[in-house]
Formats: sequence, C-alpha cells, structure tokens
Amino acid sequence: MVDVGHKPAQERIAVAEGFVRCQPQTIKALHAKKLAKGDVFTVAKIAAIQAAKRTDELIPLCHSLPLDAVEVSFTHTKNLVHIIAEARTTAKTGVEMEALTAVSVAALTIYDMCKAVDKTMVIEGIRLVSKIKK
Repeated sequence: MVDVGHKPAQERIAVAEGFVRCQPQTIKALHAKKLAKGDVFTVAKIAAIQAAKRTDELIPLCHSLPLDAVEVSFTHTKNLVHIIAEARTTAKTGVEMEALTAVSVAALTIYDMCKAVDKTMVIEGIRLVSKIKK
C-alpha cells in the first residue's frame, strides 16, 4: 500500500461512467420495470453504493476510505444505459477506485438482471471522467 501519511486530508471527488449496450426491447422493459428480477435500476444503485463502500476489500492494496457520499444515476437511449457514479470523501487519498467500482458493479448488476431476456448485452466504456481535490 502506498504511504499517504504525510498528505493532508482534503475533500476529494471522483466521477466515473460506463455503459451497458442492449436491445431496444430490453431498454423498454427496464424503463417499465417489467423484468422478472424486479426494479433493475434501484437494485443496481444499491449494489453500486455497497461496492463503493467495500472497494478496499475487493482491490488489493486499496486504501480504506470514509466515504461522505456515493451518488449513482442512470440515463438511457434506445439501446444504451449510461451509468454515472460520483464518490466523495475527505481523506488523504482519492476516491477514483470507489467511483470506478460503483460503475462496474452497477453494470454487472444490470447485466445479471437482464441476461435472461437479452443475450447480446455488452458492458463498455468504463472510465474515470474526473477527479477533483479541494
């Protein structure tokens, strides 16, 4: 683990995004909450927040951080779900991994909950959008 003991605690914000490409009928079912496993976006949001909170348990050598907030949102087009996660903390190191983990697990949750009706789904474009240190 990298020694961050000499760094000052600062407000840190990271935003990540990712996409789940799927069939238009899958998007319609998601929007109408008509999938057998339930309300996909609500479950994916909870999964993303839980994952962000446990990032240090999932990624070796990742610092344990006291998260101030994790916000997750979903938008969609006719065949694409766009996931955005923002993680915030006041700490000695950044929250990029927490934001990226949140997006990744949200995408995996959507995939899992929709896989019975759409065999063509693809998770793509997971990336860090921004990081801010105040």
